[in-house]
Amino acid sequence: MEGITTFLWFDGNAEEAANFYVSVFPNSEINDVSRYGEVGPGESGQVMTVAFTLNGRPFIALNGGPEHASFNLAVSFMINCESQEEVDYYWDALGKGGKEIQCGWLTDRFGLPWQIIPTALPELLSDPDRDKAQRAMKAMLEMTKIDINKLREAAKASA
Repeated sequence: MEGITTFLWFDGNAEEAANFYVSVFPNSEINDVSRYGEVGPGESGQVMTVAFTLNGRPFIALNGGPEHASFNLAVSFMINCESQEEVDYYWDALGKGGKEIQCGWLTDRFGLPWQIIPTALPELLSDPDRDKAQRAMKAMLEMTKIDINKLREAAKASA
C-alpha cells in the first residue's frame, strides 16, 4: 500500500485553496494540476484536480461541483504546535476569512475545519493530578484560540 492521500472536494476553487494551503505550511508545494478535457464533466480547460503536498503529506483538491463541496466538523485537520507563536501563526493564517469556533477549532475561508492545538494541552489534560487537569480543561472550554500561558496558570491555580 502506498499510503493515504487526503482528497478534498471543491466547487471551482480547488487551485486557489491548494495555493493558499501551500503558502501557509512549510515543506509544501503544488505537484501537479490536471484539467478537464472536451468530454468533461467540467468545462474544457478548467482545473480538475490539484495534487499538492503540505508539510510532506499528500493531498488532492478536486473541482467536483457544488453537489458535495461542503465540509463539516466531523472531519478536521489538527496542527500540533510547540509554542504560542506557532499557535498564533496558524490561527491567524488559516482563520483569516474563516470562522473561529471554540477550543482551538476554526474553519478557514474555504470552510475546511482545523484544530490549532498546542502540545501543552494534551499534556495538561492528562496530568496525573486530576484536579489540575480539570482546571486546564475548564480554561480550555472558555477559549476560542488556545492560550498556553492561561492554560498553565489555570492548571496551577489552587482549588
